[in-house]
Parts: sequence; C-alpha cells; structure tokens
Amino acid sequence: MSTRTRAAATAIVLAGVLALAACGGDDADSTSGGGDDETTLSIVGFAVPEAANVAIAEEWNKTDEGEGVRFRSSYGASGDQSRAVESGLEADYVHFSVSSDVTRLVDAGLVEDTWDDGPTKGVVSSSVVVLAVRPGNPENIQDWDDIVQPGIEIVTPNPASSGAARWNALAAWGHIAANGGTDAEAEEFVRQVFANVVSLPNSGRDATTGFLGGTGDVLLAYENEAILATQNGEELDWVIPETTILIENPGAVLTDADPKAQEWLDFVLSEEGQRQFALKGFRPIIDGVDTSGIEGALDQDDPFPTPAHLLTVENDFESWSALSDKFFDEESGIITQIIAESGKAE
Repeated sequence: MSTRTRAAATAIVLAGVLALAACGGDDADSTSGGGDDETTLSIVGFAVPEAANVAIAEEWNKTDEGEGVRFRSSYGASGDQSRAVESGLEADYVHFSVSSDVTRLVDAGLVEDTWDDGPTKGVVSSSVVVLAVRPGNPENIQDWDDIVQPGIEIVTPNPASSGAARWNALAAWGHIAANGGTDAEAEEFVRQVFANVVSLPNSGRDATTGFLGGTGDVLLAYENEAILATQNGEELDWVIPETTILIENPGAVLTDADPKAQEWLDFVLSEEGQRQFALKGFRPIIDGVDTSGIEGALDQDDPFPTPAHLLTVENDFESWSALSDKFFDEESGIITQIIAESGKAE
C-alpha cells in the first residue's frame, strides 16, 4: 500500500484552455477558436474527467482533424447525465463513469449496440479506488478495515446518482468477497462502511470538494481525483489499499452525432489522448503511453503502481449488467437497501 503527502502546488493551466475548463455544469459553450461556421461538438460526461477532457481538446485542436472545432459541454453525476441525454439533452459524445449508463442510451436507440466492440471494449479512461485522508494521515488509515472503526467519518458520493460511488462500493465489497469472504460477510462489511458515512454528495467531484472543505476523515475516491487535487494545490494524503478495483470509464459516440465526434473519440484513444489523461492522474488504457512527469503522483518514477490485488468487473463481478441488478437495482439492490436502511441518502 502507498501513501503520499503533497504540499500545495500551483496548477499550470494553458490560457487557451480556460474557456473550455469553465464550461462545466449543466450546459455551456466553449470555444477552441474560429468562426461561426465551425463544427461544435456536444460532450456530456460525469464530473471527474472534465479537466482531462479540457486538456485533450487543447491538444486535438492542434491537429488537422481537430483544428477550430468548438465544444459545448455538460458535466455532473454519471447517472444523472445519462438520464438527461436519454430525456433529450444534446450530445455527440458521452463519457460516463460506468457502462450501464451507456447501455441506457443503447436501449433508447441513441447509441449503437456495437459501441464497445473495439480493442478497449468501449473504455476510454481508467483509475483505481483509493482512500484519501488528511495530511499526515492522523487516523492512521492503512487499509479498508481501518475505515470501519468507531468514530471514523467517511465521505463517498451517492450510488443512486454517481458512478464513482458504485466503483467505491464494489471495491469495499471486493475487499471481503475477493479475499475468501462470503457474500453475507461482504454485505456486513459494506453495511459497516455506510454506517460511518457522514456525507453522500451527488457526484464524485462534489464528494472531493466536500472533503477538501473539511468534511470527514477519509474520502473514497478515484486515484486521479487525489492526484488532480494535489496538482491544484490541495494538501492531502492517500492510500492505495491492498485490494482495490480497476475503474473503467466508457465513452461513446451517439448515433446522430456530427462525424467529427468519431475523430474526437479516435484521438481520445490515441497515445497523445491517453497521455493527457495520464497527466491529469488517469491510468492509460493502452500500451506505450508516456507516463513521465505526472505531477502529484505517489512516485514520479512509478506514478501508477500496481495494487497487490486489483479487481476487475469482468473477472470478479461477471458484468455491469449483472452487478447493476445485484447491487444497485432501485428496489432490490444490496447497496441500495443498505443506504436506504442507513437513512443517509441525500
């Protein structure tokens, strides 16, 4: 397991990207140059990768394919964003936390059912679940068992709206189930986790903001969120637990999208696109990506260390379809019921 304290650092943001970075939220225009006749792509995504998508857009605009393309973007909780597109929110490209949020759009006829047929199976970005703690790790959080001790206050987003929260819950479940425990034992452990939760914000980004604002002792988060916060001058430590899960975030082009959207996706999946993800703390999903100079990483020489026991949906949970029903069904899901019984859902 690894921990890291980072002193305040100054985030360096290219001036040409500031307009795009400011466009997070419900629906805003951003420009990367040019006149009124240029292509505008609508990106709808979950909150966490906004900074990375901004950086990728900056690099894509330097290419012949991306020169002058404008962007309209909307970022928020993954499930909420998916439902918004289903209900009519304009999108050319979606970038969600979990594949079930894309499947919803496939079922609605908005995304082709072949969206995940490529080499990366529809995944465009990845990370792992970490335990973010206060500077100096005053509660001595070293692994999952430490966060269920009496008096430990946990912040994690709400699985009802946030894909990040679902990854967090699966990692907690896997800490028991993937290490010889029964489903009953795993359920009891997750119940203990949520008993210590003091805040269930709407999205992963809201959870990070709340934690950095002083709420809680430990934040269940994406590794890239901890790295990005450090890059932005925040002081925190984090632990990569012995058992964690590989977070795989899907991206897809909509059926009626502007043709430029596919070129954008191709660039996202390129070495340069994945390099920009890495610079914002995401783990590359293809080989050959330069991972040097990752500011805020645990170790500059090994910015993305391999956890002792890395779970995956495919190997440890069968599929997103199966686990969505088991854990997150609105009526009968195990995690849904645990949160309802806790009375802590916002």
